[in-house]
Amino acid sequence: MTPPEEILRVAAKGDGVTASGRHVPLAAPGDRVLADGTLELGPHHAVPPCRHFGRCGGCQLQHLDEEALAGFVRDRVVNAAEGQGLAPERVAPVHLSPPNTRRRAVLRAVNGGGRPLIGFNEQGSHRVVDMRECHVLRPELFALVEPLRRMLGPRRDRYAAEITLALTDQGVDCAVKGLALEGLAQTEAMLDFCREQGLARLTLDQGYGPETFWEPDPATVTLSGVAVDYPAGAFLQATADGEAALVAAAREWLAGSDRVADLFAGLGTFAFALAGSTRVAAAEAARDAHLACRTAAGRAQLPVEALHRDLFRNPLRAEELRGFGGVVLDPPRAGAREQVVQLAASGVARIVYVSCNPSSWARDGRVLADAGYRLAELRPVGQFRWSTHVELASLFVR
Repeated sequence: MTPPEEILRVAAKGDGVTASGRHVPLAAPGDRVLADGTLELGPHHAVPPCRHFGRCGGCQLQHLDEEALAGFVRDRVVNAAEGQGLAPERVAPVHLSPPNTRRRAVLRAVNGGGRPLIGFNEQGSHRVVDMRECHVLRPELFALVEPLRRMLGPRRDRYAAEITLALTDQGVDCAVKGLALEGLAQTEAMLDFCREQGLARLTLDQGYGPETFWEPDPATVTLSGVAVDYPAGAFLQATADGEAALVAAAREWLAGSDRVADLFAGLGTFAFALAGSTRVAAAEAARDAHLACRTAAGRAQLPVEALHRDLFRNPLRAEELRGFGGVVLDPPRAGAREQVVQLAASGVARIVYVSCNPSSWARDGRVLADAGYRLAELRPVGQFRWSTHVELASLFVR
């Protein structure tokens, strides 16, 4: 008879793992796998708060308590570093976003046999879980789900729409892709929906690209006290508290720098946090985000120079970077290999690397380490609560 095995850790995709390498779905550290394959729950196994957990692809880790969840986030980041031979001099405590704080999300909507189904996809499937509760979304976002059902309810056509929700200063920004309005009745129903729900904006993509359907006032997001125009679909940190944790790290680590480069700057999340006594050059490839950052900096009269530049195809060269006291970069999930090569050759004293992908971050970090940089501090961040998606802020110095 196979002896019981204890779950020692949680793997990257959320399965519990034993010493023998056995992967067990929905298992927490301290659980025991018995001879018949059943799970004896341990001290770190929590009762999932949501009825949809196990089917809904929005969460993978609701069965972990706070200690185990923080441990998972920390291990993902630290293991990625160690896998590339990076030894952080300090690993800060994990920051976990609380429940019901996600301020942006992408939902799916389909006609499920004459009635609309709205929610996240099932785990590993294109089937939609018809969301009746959610413990990660901000209440303002979840409150739109039932009104969306009512608005879509009378339709009999087949559709598979993508609904992107984001919380702006004026309310919820809603972008719908893959839903066509046919006739005056459907158009009026959509207008009534926008008016009754007090939407900040509704953008529709009916197959010809996104078009603004409703926007009573220009939508903005406030970044470090600066109101920035919010282009539909622009990147926004998933939670306000997660953004604050990442911004605090950049401010602390780059304090005293008279000139900083913000690479992959987006709307200016870090640029506006650092600007003041510090002059910031904010480089971004997406034209709408670049223009929003430049316009907001001008209105606020802050020393932010917005640069429209594709850092994948045309990274800032080492010689361009040598005049900066520090650099902050927050690239997409693929990392920033070519830009990091230039950073490594520049000799910039302090590099703050923020990442949503520990694997690509670690590969880039190896390039910096080989150039003489040391990893002074690592801060794991779990913005996507109960998800296997983790983020981090790191400081490289030389």
